[in-house]
Amino acid sequence: MNMIPFDTMRNIDQIRREIDRVYRFPFSFFEDNFSRHLTLPFTDVYETDEQFIVSCDLPGLQRKEDVNLQIQDNELIISGTLNKEQHVIQEDRMHKKERFTGQFRRSVSLPSHVSSENIRAIYKNGVLNIFLPKSSASQKKSVNIEFQN
Repeated sequence: MNMIPFDTMRNIDQIRREIDRVYRFPFSFFEDNFSRHLTLPFTDVYETDEQFIVSCDLPGLQRKEDVNLQIQDNELIISGTLNKEQHVIQEDRMHKKERFTGQFRRSVSLPSHVSSENIRAIYKNGVLNIFLPKSSASQKKSVNIEFQN
């Protein structure tokens, strides 16, 4: 006899969909409490001898104006709006919705101060790479993004 481990959360999407269908009651409690944790862009921070590099997954950005970068002291703030192309889908035909659309904001603490001069940001293939030269002084600056399709 084969033993299959029991996973209590395996069918939670199906259960939620069935409850929605039966009661027509949106689970805004789940969305309000959990969506802020699920919608933060995934971010990696690493360094070389000369700079810090922040790579942030932002699939679906359409325009340069949809993302904003600010640096203050040793904190990088990435914010903006993801406006993915949406097809009109009836709610009772939606089986799973995981792709995020709307506003996002992510603060990244850097290990030390960065120079506001020569900061580069490149968006390519759904990933925003930000190159921050190391510095010893604290500064504040907005960053221009080079948008490549």
